[in-house]
Formats: sequence, C-alpha cells, structure tokens
Amino acid sequence: MEYFVDKDSIVREIWGKSDTILMVFAGASAEFALNKAVDWLYFTGKLPKDPLGRLFSTVNYARAIVFSEKDAAIKAIDTINSIHGSVEKSRGQNIPEWAYKDVLFMLIEYSIRSYELLQRPLTVIEKQEVLNVFNNVGRRMKLESLPLTYSDFLISRKTHLSQNLNNSKLTKDLYRQYRKHLGFFRYRLLLESQILLLPDSVRQMLNLRKTSLLTPLVSVYKLFRSIKLDWMIKEVLLPSAYKQDIKQMNIT
Repeated sequence: MEYFVDKDSIVREIWGKSDTILMVFAGASAEFALNKAVDWLYFTGKLPKDPLGRLFSTVNYARAIVFSEKDAAIKAIDTINSIHGSVEKSRGQNIPEWAYKDVLFMLIEYSIRSYELLQRPLTVIEKQEVLNVFNNVGRRMKLESLPLTYSDFLISRKTHLSQNLNNSKLTKDLYRQYRKHLGFFRYRLLLESQILLLPDSVRQMLNLRKTSLLTPLVSVYKLFRSIKLDWMIKEVLLPSAYKQDIKQMNIT
C-alpha cells in the first residue's frame, strides 16, 4: 500500500505526537489572526463562533493527509479545495494564492519549531523532508512557484511574513474570541506558548514579550514525558471538550 507520506518520514514522527501538534496549533492561531486574508475566515461566520474548532479542523486535515494512504490523502486535499471553492463562489471572489501559501508555510515552520522545542534539533535533510511533504500538498492544491529547497523556503517565508501580516481589528477580535473560549488561564497559557514559538517579527507584531514564563518549565515537561506522566499535565491544562481528540493524536 502506498502512503502519501513515507512511513519512515520525520513528518510522521512530528505529527504523531499530540504535544507537538498543540504547539503547531498555538503558532497557527497567532498567524491566522494576523493574516491580511483573515476576513475570508470571518466570511462564513464560523471562525469567530468557534475559533478553536476551526483551527483544530485545519490541524486535523493536515494529520489526515500525513497518515493516510495516498489516494485517501489526495481525496482529503481535493475536499479542502472544494470547500474553498464553495466559499469563493459564495463571495464572488477568489482567495489569493499567497493566502494559501501562508497556511502551507506556517504548517512547515511550526512543524519544525514545535518538534525542535519539545524533542530535538532537526537536521537540514529532515527539514527538507518536511518541506517536500507539504510542497506535495501545495502542488495538489495547484499552488505555483513553491520553494524547492529549505534555504529557498526561508527566504520565501520571510517575505510572506513581512508582506502578508497585519495587526488589524479582526486580529484583536479573534484574540478576544480565543480568550472567551479558552478562559483566562488557558488563554494566558496560549500566549506564553506563542512567545516560545513565534518568529520574532510575528511576536513583535502581537506585542508579546521576548521571554516566555514557560521557558524554565519546558525541561520539566520533558522529564514528565520521559517517565510517561505528561498526561497529568495535559489533563489539567487542556480544554475538556478537546481531550479525547487530543489523545487520539498520539500515534508514534
């Protein structure tokens, strides 16, 4: 059976751990809010009503693609295209290609940053593998001029961050929704996680501190995980509505 992502790929290792995926979620939640195309996410009204659900939906689609047999993964990507096409038809406009690339790029970067924060540094070859996998997704979505090497990706990513992000009224509204749906404590945890993870330019745009209060606790978490007690921390910290979904994310 042929899989969309090779069974030995580092991408499966990254996306088979719930804690890594949750950090990808933290980074994506920041950039979704800042993206100049965030109005598209508001168009249907679903994002402000359920921001956590919508972000988990994006993450779950990515996971489905990573672990699916090739034909099923292609079908999932085509479903994403179909959903976007329906929204475009309703609005009478096309979602700009750079907005699609922004989502692809954030999944690439936060996959790498999250794994390196919680696990170990990745080699250049492993980072290239992450890029290759998501480029395959992008090509199926008919995106053009994707960066072919990791060094090219870093250049493209920097350009996108400088051109396509803005702290707007919708940014502030979406963060209000995060706070409303997470509650004060978990909202602060989200912000501290973002400080750990975000590129400097993104962090500064959100007016976040340079140093996270969670920094000294990362080593403690790794210790708990090494003795298989990390579930205790997750039980306390995670929203109860998503605990089962998060448990099912652990594959590797």
